[in-house]
Amino acid sequence: MDVFPDFGAVGGASELKSVVGALLTFVLIIAVLMMIISGVTWALASANGHFQTATRARLGLWVACGAGALAGAGVAWVNFLLGIGSAL
Repeated sequence: MDVFPDFGAVGGASELKSVVGALLTFVLIIAVLMMIISGVTWALASANGHFQTATRARLGLWVACGAGALAGAGVAWVNFLLGIGSAL
């Protein structure tokens, strides 16, 4: 049995793929920019004794790291699931 989604059945599937790819690119770019901004803010706040700001910047860094990891791993996860689905 070969189970695979029929992307041809949906009108505009190629446009949908390109839109999802573009959104993934934006998410990754914004996540990297937020990591840079949060890292610099964390360093400056720690050096100047603003520990509440440093804590929030550290949290922002971890959130941006998690968002980038989830966005990057999303494609691999979907491909893994499609591979398992076709093997059933």
